[in-house]
Amino acid sequence: MDSLTQIVLGAAVGEVVLGKKVGNKAMLYGAIAGTIPDLDVLASQFTDTVTALDMHRGFTHSILFSVIFAPIFGWLVSRYEKLASFKEWSWLFFWGFITHPLLDAHTTWGTQLFWPLDLRLAYKNIFVIDPLYTVPFLVCVIWAMRLPKDSLKRRKINWLGLTLSSSYLVITLLLKAYTYPKFTQALENQGVDYTSVQTKPSAFNSILWTANVDTPDAYLIGHYSIFDTQPIKFASYPKQHELLGELKYEEKVQKLIRITEGWYSITQKGERLFFNDLRFGVLGFAPGEDRFVFSYELIETPTGLKVEEVEKDREQAKELVGELGERILGN
Repeated sequence: MDSLTQIVLGAAVGEVVLGKKVGNKAMLYGAIAGTIPDLDVLASQFTDTVTALDMHRGFTHSILFSVIFAPIFGWLVSRYEKLASFKEWSWLFFWGFITHPLLDAHTTWGTQLFWPLDLRLAYKNIFVIDPLYTVPFLVCVIWAMRLPKDSLKRRKINWLGLTLSSSYLVITLLLKAYTYPKFTQALENQGVDYTSVQTKPSAFNSILWTANVDTPDAYLIGHYSIFDTQPIKFASYPKQHELLGELKYEEKVQKLIRITEGWYSITQKGERLFFNDLRFGVLGFAPGEDRFVFSYELIETPTGLKVEEVEKDREQAKELVGELGERILGN
């Protein structure tokens, strides 16, 4: 999830653990704890693109990280914050750390909660930025923060925020369960031979859902809004894995294949070769849309293979928001 959401969750968790004893400092340190796991993004400043991707939501989002670093941060804070004990501060940091990946596990990217095991949990039921999850939660946290630390109303408001956000997660899971058979039925009606289907919500909402469909030679991408009245249409994206040639055996390409869990296509534009991460779909709803959310150019150099993420056009992103709003309302 986005940084603001993780800060809000961390603050609410900090309040539950130590709010009654240390007041708003519990929210402050909870917010810090909720932010720390995402510092793995700094890896991109010190390593190559593929290694940074491989590290993202890895060790810092694991149970092991929470267990090891909670007492370290608890000890550091207890050195100058004397209102709570080392054990209490450690407990706050543990819950701040562990709830971060538990929430991230609901997104498409998922998280390696059981690192170092090569197992990524990704329920794919909420987009990384969803105002319906974050805004009510944020309002409750700010409201609680303005009340005295020993106020019963403060604790109730904080718990209201946690309850609303958690309830919304449950609703998105129910919506995922409701929309999934819509896609499979549409594939059956259209006589499509497929091996697997993955669904996820589109950007900023849980009304419009996207399906990635694996077929022998291509991936299909379709969209369904709960307000739709017309049949689902699927756009086809040829896999073209053969375009990789000998590059398929390069270590960086092998890592990308593993990161995408095999959901990738290869496109060629002139002499340029691109590796497209199909898990996150395309930037638009028009038939034949070929701008992928995450695409990486594979560049052969004298010193080895270089991988660069394709930058997104901000102006096109603004247009996409308008398209998204229209598509949510149905076809």
